[in-house]
Amino acid sequence: MNDDEIADLSLNTVAACIADGRLTSREVTRVCLDRIATLGRQHRSVVRCEPGAALAAAERADEELAAGRLRGPLHGVPLAHKDMFYRQGQVSACGSRILADYRPDHTAHVLKRLDLAGALDIARLNMTEFATGAPVYGHNPITGTPRNPWNTDHGTGGSSSGPASAVAARLIYGALASDTGGSIRVPASCCGVVGIMPTYGRVSRYGAMPLSTSWDHVGAMTRTVKDSALMLGVIAGHDSNDPASNTSPVPDYVSDIEDGAKGVRIAVSEDYFYDQVDDEVRRHLDTSLASLRTAGADIVHIRLPESLDEALETHRIVFQFEAAQYHQKWINDRPDDYTAWTRQRLAPGLDIPAERYAEALEQRERLLAEFSATVFDQADMLHAPVVPTPVPTIAESDPDTRDDYLELSARVSHTTRPVNAFHLPALSLPAGLDHNRVPVGFQLIGRPDDEATLFRVGRAYECESGWQTFGPPI
Repeated sequence: MNDDEIADLSLNTVAACIADGRLTSREVTRVCLDRIATLGRQHRSVVRCEPGAALAAAERADEELAAGRLRGPLHGVPLAHKDMFYRQGQVSACGSRILADYRPDHTAHVLKRLDLAGALDIARLNMTEFATGAPVYGHNPITGTPRNPWNTDHGTGGSSSGPASAVAARLIYGALASDTGGSIRVPASCCGVVGIMPTYGRVSRYGAMPLSTSWDHVGAMTRTVKDSALMLGVIAGHDSNDPASNTSPVPDYVSDIEDGAKGVRIAVSEDYFYDQVDDEVRRHLDTSLASLRTAGADIVHIRLPESLDEALETHRIVFQFEAAQYHQKWINDRPDDYTAWTRQRLAPGLDIPAERYAEALEQRERLLAEFSATVFDQADMLHAPVVPTPVPTIAESDPDTRDDYLELSARVSHTTRPVNAFHLPALSLPAGLDHNRVPVGFQLIGRPDDEATLFRVGRAYECESGWQTFGPPI
C-alpha cells in the first residue's frame, strides 16, 4: 500500500492490518505524522505534536505485537484528540491563553481506556476557546481558525473544530471530542464525518475540561459508522470518578451493526427541527430519508411538542450558570485574557440567580417526558437536520465583523441544544455536498442508552448512500 492508501483506511481496517501484520504501527504512524506536518499546518487543525515520541510509541507497539502481546482492538493505531482531554504532565490549553501552560496532575478516563485498548495518542487538536467563545463555525483568534478540508475558505463548525478537520483530511483515524450544545454534531456535519454524541454519562467526563456539567457529553469523530461503534465500545463504561457516570452494561456495538434498518421506525417532524432549514439543505435531508427508506426503515411523520422552545431556554440558563461558575475567578482576575466573544458568552451567567438555575434543572424531566411521549411512543429514533443552512466562509461567519452573529449562532444550535438538555444520544451522518462542495449532514436522535440501534441504522444508511467511499479533494 502507498501512503495515500494507508491514510484512507478506516479505523477498523487499519487496526486489523496492524494486528495481522500487513502493516506496522510505525508505518501507519509515519504516514499520519507526514500528513500532520503538511495538511495539519495548512488546515490549522493540530496544535501540538511530538513526532519523535509518537514514533517511539509506535515502535513499542510493534515490539509488543512481535512478542505476542495484543493490547486491545486499537493496538498501534494513531489517534489524536481535542485539546481538552488531560494527560498528566502534558499541556492541555483548551484553545485558550489562560491555560496555555496548564499541565494537569491526572489523566482523563477516556485516554486511559484508549491506552488500554492499545491506541497511540500522537497529537492535540484545535478547538474554540474553552469550547465556547464563537463556536458555531470554529473561529479561534488565539490558536488560529481551522479550515474545512472540503473547501478551505469555509469553516469547520465548532467547538470540536480540529477533530472534524483532522479526521476528514485523513490525518488520523479517529478523535475524542465533546458536545455540550452541538460541538460534535455541528463540526461532523460541516466536515462530512461521523460524530457520535452518546447518552449523557455513557462515557466518563473525568479529566475532560468542564463547560456545563449538566449538558457535557464526551464522544468521538470517525470516518465511518462502524469506526464510531468500535471507538465508543472502547471508551464507554462506568467510572466512579464521574458522579454522572452510567452504570448500564456496555453492549458490543459492532457485533450487530450489519443487521440493517428493516422495520426500524424513524420519526420526522416538519415543525421544530425543520422550521429554519434552507431549501438546499432540505433537498439533501430528503435524499437521506429516501436512502433510509430504501434501506428498509419506516418513516413516521409526527408533530413535536411546543415545549421544545422551553428546552432551549432551559439549556441556555443551565449552560450559562454552570459555565460562569467554572470561569468566575478568571473572569474577575484575568478578563483581558479571554477573547471578547468568550467573555460575552460567559459573563451573563454570573447574574443568573441560583433559584432560577435550580428551576431550570427541575423542568428538564417534564420536558424530556413530553418529548419522549411524542417521539418514542411512535418511533425508535428521530431524524433531524444538524446545520440548517449551507456552511458560510470563514470570513462571512467571523463574529468580529458580523453584526448578526448571535442570531446565526442561535439558528445553528436550535437543532442541537435540546438533545443535550434531554441527555439523549445522537449520531451525526453526512448527507451530501452543497453548491460550494461543503458537506451537509443530519442527525439520528435515539432513546437513552440505545446507541446500538443508531449505529445499525447509520451503517445501513452509509451502505445505501455510499458516502463512506468519499473524501475531500486533497
